[in-house]
Amino acid sequence: MLWIGNGKVLTMDGELCYDLGYVGVRGGKIDYVGEECGAQEGDTVLDAHGGWILPGLVEAHCHIGIQEDKKGAEGDDCNEGTNPVTPWLRAIDGINPMDPAFHCAIKAGITSVMVGPGSANVVGGQFVFMKTHGRTMEDMIVKFPAAMKVAFGENPKTLYGGDNAMPATRMAIAGMLRQELSRAVRYRKEKEAGGEDFAEDFALEPWLPVLSGEIPLKAHAHRADDILTAIRIAREFGVSMTLDHCTEGHLIAEEIRESGFPVICGPHLANRNKLEIQNSDFKTPGILAKKGILTAIMTDHPVSMIQYLPICAAYAVKNGMDEAEALRAITANAAKICGAEERVGRLKKGLDADVAVFDGNPMFVQTETLYTIIGGQIVYDWQKDD
Repeated sequence: MLWIGNGKVLTMDGELCYDLGYVGVRGGKIDYVGEECGAQEGDTVLDAHGGWILPGLVEAHCHIGIQEDKKGAEGDDCNEGTNPVTPWLRAIDGINPMDPAFHCAIKAGITSVMVGPGSANVVGGQFVFMKTHGRTMEDMIVKFPAAMKVAFGENPKTLYGGDNAMPATRMAIAGMLRQELSRAVRYRKEKEAGGEDFAEDFALEPWLPVLSGEIPLKAHAHRADDILTAIRIAREFGVSMTLDHCTEGHLIAEEIRESGFPVICGPHLANRNKLEIQNSDFKTPGILAKKGILTAIMTDHPVSMIQYLPICAAYAVKNGMDEAEALRAITANAAKICGAEERVGRLKKGLDADVAVFDGNPMFVQTETLYTIIGGQIVYDWQKDD
């Protein structure tokens, strides 16, 4: 059995924390969280040296492995920019688990990530929720499919409009998405009525878990009008959705709250290189969270480097977000929004033994990661690893 202790334990499970506590791990799962160390002969004990013990951090929106470090176009499989509607594409077929950015994530205490296609297409394909440690995708997958990527605004409009193709306007983006969702609804009805002899359509099958509510639309939307269009369409078809980026969300916070859709906010640690992100500000996640909106914070790696996820949370605190809520935005909230709250994001008996140990508050820039544990395995040790 593995024990991690002699530090401040922040479980992210409600308000529960221990000023001096221990986490016990058995068989890849959390077996104990509390104030006592039950280590027996033969157990391994990791000393936190008075630091902070948290659940492994969770990145709720990024492109790690699918847009690789240091490889240019050869390592960029993020966008299939030849067809604006590609729901059948699977992130798991484009991610390279040996992208060095995974080690950067592990060294930062990030143990889980939501990864998928970029925002060039109206419909980009299927996201995966995965661990950051492993040699193959099969080793790393937690949930697949985990979401269906859709995009509004400047990216699909400029990519295809620039080639004199659809969509060249926001009207066309919304119309193409409605058309595709309508096709999917008809397909579901036909399949339900078709019986055993029904011939499945590979291009439409990926929509079924969206229509059934098993997975959400993952909507790239920066501008306020694009956010409201995404909400409008999701309501029309009765599907769940996460609002990703939500750059101008602070301008329509009440409307977002009324929609009931959660937000994955960011990346604010990046330049304002597009017109639709001119109002980007670290104040947005705090404003949304104070409205009672379930909010996570993202890096959108490689737009912002994934290892700066806790620093993004820190800047949100500096700009008005509650500190405890900012920590939840990169742990429990992120896991819940990604549909993985029963696996990761909290220190609770029965959940995956994903633990990050820091020598202090991870949102302080000078804080060092001491240990990263994924599935009960020590994958980063400050005394041994570079």
